[in-house]
Amino acid sequence: MLLTRQQLEERLIALHQASLQLVEDISLETLLERIASVACEQAQARFAALGVQGEDGKLKQFISVGMTQSEIHRIPHPPSGRGLLGALMNAEAPIRLPDIQADSRSVGFPRNHPAMRTFLGIPIRLGEDQLGQIYLTEKIDHSEFTADDERIIQMLAAYAAVAIHNARLYDELKQRDQALTRRNQDLALLNNIAEVLTASLKLDEILHKTLSLVMDYMEVESGEIFLLEEDKQTLRLVLHRGQAAEVFWTRNRFQSGEGIIGLVAKTGEALVSHDLAHDMRYLRDAVVDAGFKQMACFPLTSSGNLVGVLSAVTRSSVPLNEHDIQVITAIGSWAGLAIENARLHSNARRLAVLEERDRIGMDLHDGIIQSIYGVGLVLEHARLLATEDPSQSAERIQQAITSLNHTIRDIRSYILDLRPRQFGDENLMDGIKHLITEFRVNTLAEANLKGSPDDLKDLPQSHALALFHICQEALANAAKHAHAKKVDLSIWTSPERIMLEIHDNGYGFEIEKMSMTLGHGLSNMHTRAHHVGGDVEISSVIGEGTSILAWVPRTNGK
Repeated sequence: MLLTRQQLEERLIALHQASLQLVEDISLETLLERIASVACEQAQARFAALGVQGEDGKLKQFISVGMTQSEIHRIPHPPSGRGLLGALMNAEAPIRLPDIQADSRSVGFPRNHPAMRTFLGIPIRLGEDQLGQIYLTEKIDHSEFTADDERIIQMLAAYAAVAIHNARLYDELKQRDQALTRRNQDLALLNNIAEVLTASLKLDEILHKTLSLVMDYMEVESGEIFLLEEDKQTLRLVLHRGQAAEVFWTRNRFQSGEGIIGLVAKTGEALVSHDLAHDMRYLRDAVVDAGFKQMACFPLTSSGNLVGVLSAVTRSSVPLNEHDIQVITAIGSWAGLAIENARLHSNARRLAVLEERDRIGMDLHDGIIQSIYGVGLVLEHARLLATEDPSQSAERIQQAITSLNHTIRDIRSYILDLRPRQFGDENLMDGIKHLITEFRVNTLAEANLKGSPDDLKDLPQSHALALFHICQEALANAAKHAHAKKVDLSIWTSPERIMLEIHDNGYGFEIEKMSMTLGHGLSNMHTRAHHVGGDVEISSVIGEGTSILAWVPRTNGK
């Protein structure tokens, strides 16, 4: 039955209005349902369906109109693209049939499928590409679909092709926008992590900020950080943030390979458990009893070596995002590096304290203690003179008092800046002459100095101070231990070095029985020389005396 002119115009107007609505609809799911409904109305069909093909050419979506949801659910399986559906998927022209069962391409209907006889199938094409198909069955009040129905649905298919294409473009734009938003969030996290890693060398601050950022990014309720102990086998819980802290602290140590924490430490790979209650690897029942359902664990590494393990735990049943897992896994090496740097910085500070203690002990020994020892020698001399020459004895006592006052001044100065000022503003040659004078007065031994002050005028203060203290230590040893009667001191230079030689005729000692690392005297000499790039050589013969050769570079270049 052909349509009258008026009927055709009415259908065209209705189709045009429907097409405008199609173009406005940018949601693909609702758009497909709308196209099927319009086709059903325009062709006066009882049932309509719309199939959409994927990139692989197979049926990806199938939207039907005319059947209830309960009727659809009773059908064993959705269409797979066989029979007439498959034929239309590979066709360029419409397929119109008065009886489906009579066509050789039909494969019948699955169980519980409504009976259908008349059929009209129209490909939805955009250029050379087929995007989908419109299927119509059971023409109402007619024995079959007409040529006019075919032309109207072909026009609808053309509009539908544009609408589907636009909806797909919109979906792609949404996905790209979501990906861009996610990437911006990733960059924000990385930037925040970078700020944390570079802004502080305090371990606690790094741990707290890193864990807080990771928890916010993953939107979890709890997080924790385990650090590897010195035995390289034990992981100790050092930080927990978030809810139910008491249940996490029920167990705060794991061995490598033990539980999820230990497995991550052993393998060096991230691990996710989506069901803690039924995961035999998880070893803290209290956490499960508190309602936590999922856990993601990440290794913290530095230069490929494990530093610790970070875990994020949630009560949510929504699967943890795989993208988040990848991002946090990458951050694990950054965080591990920051933790390792903080530890190294802390160790360096402790080492600096120990070195400073050694320096203080060395300065006290070489400066103040030697001065006090000198006062003791003066008082010993004064005691011997007390009966023979009281006036000279009194002079020695006054000299001791003056020396003690100088020592008190040095102690006060040392308290203020932890550095004795015995060297003062003198040059090296004047300082050594002052030491020799004190040595002569306090020991009544002979001491001679050879050398030119001009050779020392450009010597750095630190190098001069090192030679001064070495000389001070050598003269004290000559008086206190060697009981020398004569000491010869010589200073000479080369193009690169300043050398100080000190020889006494005292008792001498066996060098191999002396420890350069124990005690202060000989060890201090070596330490002071090494600190400025120089060295000390000591030789001694029992009964013949001791020779000390110390040298330092002429410049700070060492």
